[in-house]
Amino acid sequence: MTRAFVFPGQGSQAVGMGQELAQSHAAAREVFEEVDEALGQNLTRLMFEGPIEELTLTENAQPALMAVSMAVVRVLEKDGNMDFAKTVKYVGGHSLGEYSALTAAGALNLSDTARLLKARGQAMQQAVPVGVGAMAALLGLNIEPVEEVVAEAREKAATGEVVAAANDNADGQVVLSGHKGAVEVAIEIAKEKGAKKAMLLPVSAPFHCPLMQPAADEMAERLKDVVIVPPRVPLVANVTASEVSDPDTIRRLLVEQVTGRVRWRESVLYMGEQGVAELVELGAGKILTGMVRRINREMTGSAVGTPADIDAFLAKL
Repeated sequence: MTRAFVFPGQGSQAVGMGQELAQSHAAAREVFEEVDEALGQNLTRLMFEGPIEELTLTENAQPALMAVSMAVVRVLEKDGNMDFAKTVKYVGGHSLGEYSALTAAGALNLSDTARLLKARGQAMQQAVPVGVGAMAALLGLNIEPVEEVVAEAREKAATGEVVAAANDNADGQVVLSGHKGAVEVAIEIAKEKGAKKAMLLPVSAPFHCPLMQPAADEMAERLKDVVIVPPRVPLVANVTASEVSDPDTIRRLLVEQVTGRVRWRESVLYMGEQGVAELVELGAGKILTGMVRRINREMTGSAVGTPADIDAFLAKL
């Protein structure tokens, strides 16, 4: 079966994630130790023990989620003798998950990725003062009517206020981002246009919209000197919803994705068009797995995040 590995983004974090892996596999412990050392921080303890409020801080959640994903990858390869390039055709990741995907595919090294994600989290948090921005989930509307909502909200919102479709996650699940006032205007318009639900999300900053430009500039600087090599299998990129392997293009797209839309629905459809029949989500949670059938009914999804999941997946290979 042709498959792709996909990697979760923010929102999948939970206290205790990765702990069972660390207890049962030295390969997982090595990943967590390397990330702690790269950051000069005991991130592992925060992942295992919490508190959740601290783990959820963007600068902690991003490297932590990557670390769990990479622990799964290392266990599959080292203990399960999995040949990465023969097992999957593509990798993809939701927002920060794109960094996990690139690290899993060998384009970035683990320590560099941990430091990049720490910096990315800090830069995204600092780009907009708390309370100025907001994000909202719109359920029951596809991307085309949401584009109409956004256009109307821009006209009605205060002059100069930004609102944009930040995540096109699945059919009937789109996330908006921008100035709080403009997002609230968009919520009311979305309800008028038939959204089943339109609600503000409990996030600390308006990700994936033009307000993140200071963070994009910071990441351009950070990525300038980081070594990126061609991945073992192509990445299906958030910004383009198509495959990429060229290191310079990957570097540019990692900068663009800070302000750009996460085109997840289109990315999954693209992989399906290229013959992918199974998406395997590696790491914490099952958010991406839950979206698969809403995007492509012909595709199956599974989540691999625990030792039992790993054993079950290896048994299928």
